[in-house]
Amino acid sequence: MNILVVGAHPDDQELGMGGTIARLAADGHRVHLLDMTNGEPTPHGTPEIRARESARAAEILGVTRECLGLPNREVVHSVEARHAVAGVIRRHAVEVVFTAYPIDAHPDHVATTRIVEDARFDSKLTKTDLPGEPIYPKWLFHYWCTHLRIVPDPSFLIDTTGFAERKREAILAYESQFVLPERNRRVPDWIDSAGVFFGSRIGTASAEPFFSREPLGLAGLSGLT
Repeated sequence: MNILVVGAHPDDQELGMGGTIARLAADGHRVHLLDMTNGEPTPHGTPEIRARESARAAEILGVTRECLGLPNREVVHSVEARHAVAGVIRRHAVEVVFTAYPIDAHPDHVATTRIVEDARFDSKLTKTDLPGEPIYPKWLFHYWCTHLRIVPDPSFLIDTTGFAERKREAILAYESQFVLPERNRRVPDWIDSAGVFFGSRIGTASAEPFFSREPLGLAGLSGLT
């Protein structure tokens, strides 16, 4: 299955669903990460540093990655941005899309989610100048990587047992964000604790929460954890 995970900034995907990304890749799915911006400027980063860090994180998770190159802190919902993401969806024949939860304090996150939701629609259009063949991803799910102090109320949880340490390693690949800034050094521990908590809700060692606007179907009860 071809899966696209979109984040406004490098590290959003790792923070929100790094364990699931690693699990999906290990299960044989083709997972591609799309960063809307390069995440700069930040106090300890540069575009070159962030590019190295994001490439290393993708390598750890076993996935591919690209950056759309929109200006950080200035992402806006536009037809051009929608079509750029739709082009990525078509080029990779994406069947499942993940993006950030739509309620957030960061304008880039809010704009990115709106862009991705609309790009899902645009990717199926015919008689356009978009590259590739029309395709409509069957599923669009939201992960949590929010700047609001909210507690996720998920539609479903994915068991990430065995992949929590790889998620942590991918997060720590961003040394400019989570190692050098003293105030951010506790973030990986918070993420670990959240994974343990959500795992406890389904009886596993760790898990990650997701939201869906559309109902999920089960072929039977054997798929339940």
